[in-house]
Amino acid sequence: MPASSRETETEAAAAGADRQRQRGDPASHNVVSVISQLADDHLTIVRNISTGLAIAGVLIIARSIKLITKFQAASEIPARFIERNVSLRGKVHSVTEKGLEVEHVPIHLPVLSPLLHKYKGASRSPLLVRLAGVELTPEGKDWLQKNLAPAQTVWLKLISREDDILHCLVSQSRGSLWSYCVNEEVLKLGLARRGPIAVRPDSRLHWRLHKRLHRAEVKAERKGRGFWKEDSLWERASKAGRDSALLRLMRRIFKRT
Repeated sequence: MPASSRETETEAAAAGADRQRQRGDPASHNVVSVISQLADDHLTIVRNISTGLAIAGVLIIARSIKLITKFQAASEIPARFIERNVSLRGKVHSVTEKGLEVEHVPIHLPVLSPLLHKYKGASRSPLLVRLAGVELTPEGKDWLQKNLAPAQTVWLKLISREDDILHCLVSQSRGSLWSYCVNEEVLKLGLARRGPIAVRPDSRLHWRLHKRLHRAEVKAERKGRGFWKEDSLWERASKAGRDSALLRLMRRIFKRT
């Protein structure tokens, strides 16, 4: 009997607790119902607020890492971009004596990019770019003007910065799947010589660029392209004959007579 009385007391206590919970449930249930009803009644507002917060978050993150920032001068590019050799997309404006003028084209995000560009204005100041590790010949500059027409898209791999000049590896698409490095191409064609690379000589980047550019220059030299091209035997003999002292003397004699 004592055991059954204890069980009866336990069941009574549990039933009392259930009744207390049931008394408290209506209040919490009413709060949840009110909140749900408000959300249902103002669903459009809730969605707009959520969308606005999401857009603001994306905008803050993108601005903080400069994803959608349009650079209009070399000084605007963060130092970490150059240290990490980040690649930027751009459109060619022109080829000048100083180098390439390229308009930076940042990553485009729907809705956000037009708003940001409208806020900053529609300025299109181009970046001044030089081919890293390359010294162009006059023929090389002509080749660039023919092959890098205005509005063509190029990729600029940042190597170093010198005042307002960016030294880059410039790449251009060749068809839909392939691209080529302009720095290497002008060396392969014998339209340029290797020049100083504006990075620390003891860095891994300097060594990698040196190997790439040296390999391209050696190909032009072996194939006799551009200024590596050697005159034929007849051309060398003709040039030697024109420059000989005997021939100059004979010309003078014939002129006097």
